[in-house]
Amino acid sequence: MGYDGLAPEITRRLTEITASGKGGRGPSRLCRDGLWALAAGLLRDAGRVAVISGFYVPSASSAETDGPTGSLVLARALSRIGKSVRVWTDSFCIGAFKSCAAALGFPENLVEDATAPDFDPSGADLLVYIERLGRARDGAYYDMRGRDLTPWTAALDSFASCGAGTIGIGDGGNEVGMGNYTGALSELMPGYSKCLCVVKTDVCLPVDVSNWGAYALASVMSHERGAWLGQSILEESSMLRALAASGAVDGITKKNEASVDGMPLERQQEVVARLVEAVGLQPGL
Repeated sequence: MGYDGLAPEITRRLTEITASGKGGRGPSRLCRDGLWALAAGLLRDAGRVAVISGFYVPSASSAETDGPTGSLVLARALSRIGKSVRVWTDSFCIGAFKSCAAALGFPENLVEDATAPDFDPSGADLLVYIERLGRARDGAYYDMRGRDLTPWTAALDSFASCGAGTIGIGDGGNEVGMGNYTGALSELMPGYSKCLCVVKTDVCLPVDVSNWGAYALASVMSHERGAWLGQSILEESSMLRALAASGAVDGITKKNEASVDGMPLERQQEVVARLVEAVGLQPGL
């Protein structure tokens, strides 16, 4: 069975696990089961993929924990099926991403600072944005409290207009790809409408936690391969603890801890276990 033949019960489960409103925000209400097959089809057809992420929290002088683990898990899954993969972030977040890569056993040299003078963005035929701020209609970048983060946000969303295929994954409305839903999000979040991202992608997955959307895509590829390509619950723990050790913070609590968007490590591990079950695989967790 190819990606386009994903069984409805599997896509329903992916939505239930990752986009059921657990994050307490509005965007995941817009997730539709068919989006998983569309995104996975783009991954299937791509040969060279760039995963782009990194959300800097100025008040903590560090990256947040949502983004790195999803990016690295998806990148490793893609590399395991023969794709050429790089992970792009910025100078503010590069340390956290390299720490996460080391914890997962993903080559650190494939994690690149896209703001470095010698950075070469050419070659990718698919860009996957995960929890990466995109510009609002006024050209600025905002966090969920409406604070202007433009001074700390490199314009990596500009790559989305380079002609490559694009996938966006977000949970707040301010991430690259959420421009696909500007009208609906303005109705769901009227007080935040001026801060919503206007950058569109070919497919955008609005989920409860951005990492979870990336994990779900890795599970779709696993289903097609008949072998688990994602992380174990132990690797999930290792990555989040490595991020905390690097100084990364939970984007909601702003605490330097192994949690994501206000939800503890155990909740992240539960999502991994449920995704494994959803695609009918039994790796050593």
